[in-house]
Amino acid sequence: MSGSGPGEAQGAGMSGADEAERLVSADAGGAEEQQIEAALRPKKLADFVGQERVREQLSLVLHGALGRGRTPDHVLLSGGPGLGKTTLAMIIAAELGQPLRISSGPAIERAGDLAAVLSTLAEGEVLFLDEIHRLARPAEEMLYMAMEDFRVDVVVGKGPGATAIPLDIAPFTLVGATTRAGMLPGPLRDRFGFVAHMDFYEPAELEIIVRRSARLLDVEIAEEAAAEVAGRSRGTPRIANRLLRRVRDYAEVRADGVVTRESARAALALYEVDERGLDRLDRSVLESLMRKFGGGPVGLSTLAVSVGEEPETVEVVAEPFLVRQGLLARTPRGRVATAAAWAHLGLPQPPTAPMAGALFDLDGDAGRAE
Repeated sequence: MSGSGPGEAQGAGMSGADEAERLVSADAGGAEEQQIEAALRPKKLADFVGQERVREQLSLVLHGALGRGRTPDHVLLSGGPGLGKTTLAMIIAAELGQPLRISSGPAIERAGDLAAVLSTLAEGEVLFLDEIHRLARPAEEMLYMAMEDFRVDVVVGKGPGATAIPLDIAPFTLVGATTRAGMLPGPLRDRFGFVAHMDFYEPAELEIIVRRSARLLDVEIAEEAAAEVAGRSRGTPRIANRLLRRVRDYAEVRADGVVTRESARAALALYEVDERGLDRLDRSVLESLMRKFGGGPVGLSTLAVSVGEEPETVEVVAEPFLVRQGLLARTPRGRVATAAAWAHLGLPQPPTAPMAGALFDLDGDAGRAE
């Protein structure tokens, strides 16, 4: 059970709200879904499923600091949305027995906004900054001093008469979260004492999460059904919990309330989520690539037009998962369907279909060209 803070807009072609409407979107949904998600989150590090290495390393950091009676090092968590960054921030505060202050990079527009937050922190308090890579530059520079020296300089006045007044702040622990670690400035990254990258979950881990969530939601689910939901969750706990709620609805309305493997499959087929977690948009991209263009290579813009979407939607919303699954390759000449994609959709691969392995785009940019 994991969650992350508000996701970023997914591109000009599909707004963040539109992306969140996809059943297999890893972005946080509306207020109601976030409330349900909060109820499913584990409260202790021992109850957190998956991310075993991160969990063990973080446990040493926290309990070592507690044993010395010191404030732990600042923590940076990176990884895709829905993998548990916000959940871990809440657990860190709970393990330390400290309150948690939550904010985000986009919400802090000026250095004064950050100074107002930092100056009200109590000693040992945990400050969680989601999407920290989107912090405004003036606030970012103020944060450097706060993280190292627990001090900020507040500028009073304007122009030549402006005066910087040093303000001591209580020692605190910053937990930063980012979905785009590469956009984080080096000086900011270097100030974190513990940096962890969160990977996608294995189906067995997601199955444990699904069963735990089912207990909390008072849903009776068969082991085979839990495995079915886990296998279609794209390695993301947030998606697993969302799919669980949909199969629960199906079982309650069209069955006897018990989620069996058969009812889970029927529900997920109704919601157009296939065995590998692909939804309508994913399959449309693959089917168009194979049926209309013989498997490629084809340019991004042409492929997007063929499925009736904006290029940004195809590139940012559909492609990452298809590439990760080995179903699509980005090459210097365009997008190419892999042998696995032909097999997954049950289509015969033409003898003239390109060998994607020899055309991989190493820098990730050339594939945009027509």
